[in-house]
Amino acid sequence: MNEIKPENWVKQYADYFYSLAFIKVNNKEIAEDLVQDTFLSALKSMAGFRNDASEKTWMLVILNNKIKDYYKKKSVHSKTSEYLLETNDTFYREYFESDKHSEYHWSSKNAPIEWNNEVETTFDSREFESAFDNCLRKMPNRLRSIFILKFIDLKESEEICNECEISSSNYWTIIHRSKLILRSCLNDNWFNV
Repeated sequence: MNEIKPENWVKQYADYFYSLAFIKVNNKEIAEDLVQDTFLSALKSMAGFRNDASEKTWMLVILNNKIKDYYKKKSVHSKTSEYLLETNDTFYREYFESDKHSEYHWSSKNAPIEWNNEVETTFDSREFESAFDNCLRKMPNRLRSIFILKFIDLKESEEICNECEISSSNYWTIIHRSKLILRSCLNDNWFNV
């Protein structure tokens, strides 16, 4: 049986929860507020803890709901179609070169490069984690939040579309762009350093 111990929450979970919140919202003060709100909500709902998950897992669900609410209030995903259209030309100019036949080719600056054979062990290092986090923070909010839901929170595409109120085509455009931005940033700040 899992026992709830609020007196240990700050020591046990604050840093970890803050790191997760910061990665998702990219703002120190908001991340701190979200963690505090999580602790307060957990205190208020202790009686509802059903013991079918660990205390940490239960609190992570609360934190993720707080982050979801933050994005809904902020309306990060409102007018996603317009945002994608407005940024389309800039995005393609950054990553691709167009010939007169409207075919796109990789720009020399952002063409994919082959990573060395040690990539697998690289992903486990603290230095890589720091480079990855920095690249993730550089990503525009609209893209970063969807990327995190898909590849860090491991949510299904349909669930993300419903939760963020975006179309499937916008979702796939966001995933495509976020992967290109992340890959380019990692090339510049990790693999080619």
